[in-house]
This record gives sequence, C-alpha cells and structure tokens, in this order.
Amino acid sequence: MDKLKIATAQFEHKSADKVYNLAVIETLAQQAAAQGADVIAFHECSITGYTFARNLDRQQMLDVAEYVPDGESTKRLVEIAAKYNIVILAGLFEKDENDNLYKPYICVDKNGLIAKHRKLHPFINPYLTAGQDYTIFEIKGWKCGILICYDNNVIENVRATKLLGADIIFMPHVTMCTPSSRPGAGFVDPQLWHNRESDPTSLRFEFDGMKGRSWLMKWLPARAYDNAVYVVFSNPIGMDDDQLKNGCSMVIDPFGDILAECRTFEDSFVTATITPQKLLEAGGHRYISARRPELYRDIIGREHESIQKVVWLNTGEE
Repeated sequence: MDKLKIATAQFEHKSADKVYNLAVIETLAQQAAAQGADVIAFHECSITGYTFARNLDRQQMLDVAEYVPDGESTKRLVEIAAKYNIVILAGLFEKDENDNLYKPYICVDKNGLIAKHRKLHPFINPYLTAGQDYTIFEIKGWKCGILICYDNNVIENVRATKLLGADIIFMPHVTMCTPSSRPGAGFVDPQLWHNRESDPTSLRFEFDGMKGRSWLMKWLPARAYDNAVYVVFSNPIGMDDDQLKNGCSMVIDPFGDILAECRTFEDSFVTATITPQKLLEAGGHRYISARRPELYRDIIGREHESIQKVVWLNTGEE
C-alpha cells in the first residue's frame, strides 16, 4: 500500500436541502482535491440533513429518501468525484423498491458507487430499518470499513470491522452537544452560535468541554488504538435543525493520536497523510494477534434482549 492523503470535512448543512448541501460538498471536495487529497469524507446524512427527520412520518421519510445508486444525489456525487478526481464519502436517507427505509453512508469515485453501508443501529426515526452487514471495500489498495455514529459505540462492531480486514474505518457522525445521563452533557445554547464572531471564547468553551470534545476524547481515540486502525471521524458544525453541533472532524492514527482536526467554526476540512507502517507498529496489532477467541467466543455471541429499537428520546446521544 502507498501513502494515502485523506480529508475529513465539517459544514453546517440545511435540513432537506439537498441542492445546497451538495453544493457545499462540491466546494469542499474541489478545495481538498486542489490540496492533493485522494479522499474526502463528510458527516452522517450530510446530503439530506439529520435531526429534522425525528419529526417526519413514513411518507415524509419516503419523500426525502432516494434509491442508491440510482437516485439523483448519488449520481451528483459521482459527477463531483469525476470532476475533481477525488473519492467522496457522504450520507443520506435511502429507500428500496419495497419502500423500506435505511440510513446509508456511501463511497463513490469517478466510476460510480464503490460501497454502501446501511447504519446498523438507526433510531432518529422509527421507520428506519437496521442494516444487517458490515462493509469492507478498497480505496487505492487500502482496505476500508464504514460504521455510522452509534455503530461505533457498540465496540464489537469496530473489532468485527477490523477483523474483516479494515485498516481505515470511516466514522461519520452527527453527535455531541445533546443531553445524556453522563455527567456534564447537555445542549449548547444556539445563541452562542449566533454570537460566535463577537464572543468565540464562550462557544469554544462549550464545544471543547464535556458537552462536546472532552466526551469524544474519552472513547474515540481508543477505538483506533485498540484496533490498530486509522479512524476518519466526520461531524457537522453549526445548527442541525434546532440543535447545535460542534464539528471536531479529525483523522486519528493507530496509536490513537490525532493527525489533523478541524478547529474553526467555518465549513472546512483538514487533511492527513496516512502510512501503512503504523498499522504494524501500533500496540493494537499485537493485541489482536494475542487474542484467544476460545475464551470468549460463546460469551460475546450470547443472546440478549436488544434495545436497538428504543427511540432516541428525541434528544438522545450517539
């Protein structure tokens, strides 16, 4: 495998405004390609918007959802990828020929769809169907996987994706700055966003504290470190429906170290060049080799009562 230059982006999407969101995706993809990026990753439901969907009925969800890869948004994403010769990953809502609804994250290049991962643990809308498969694919010789937001909080999903061969896991999110049972969690006042130019300090204090980045740092680097993978985390910045999100899109290496992170309040991206030797040097590579599956195979696979279909409590946290 050769070096790979990856960009991860953040932007303030508009709910259900695919034309606007795809225009921002094109602008950032063009800029990333001009800086030599091979790949650019956007957040969960970056094409459609996300949190607004908690209030949609089934027909409204079908109206906003599209076929993949035959829908207009996927076709437009392929056009953008071809125009700037860059691999693009982005998310939307999907429907199939039987009107089942899913929440996928797709990867395209100039030749078309490379991969589609349907979220394994969806719950922003009760009409969404859970995906049933892990997703492994290649970008320029690198084995990649996708896990969407809450998929990553179930640690077995990350390990399974690694064991299936992934050395890069794309982790698109819409997360942070929402209430939770954990200490310090909660919404961030939207007024701080509106005042971000005159008072950036107060907004950054909230974004970087336990409502936001400090919580993320409790677990996200560990996913990379424990599994000896590169993690590409993407998250929106700004208002998502009536909720404020804090960005922090970043690339983390197999040592759990942040290689690059978006630290502005703007629509933006950062790039990081990843190298294969870290995959073997990182501690997680040794830990995986030392596993003894016979000790815990039956424990990990034990049946239990799933709470996956519990609705998001309208404000729940991924």
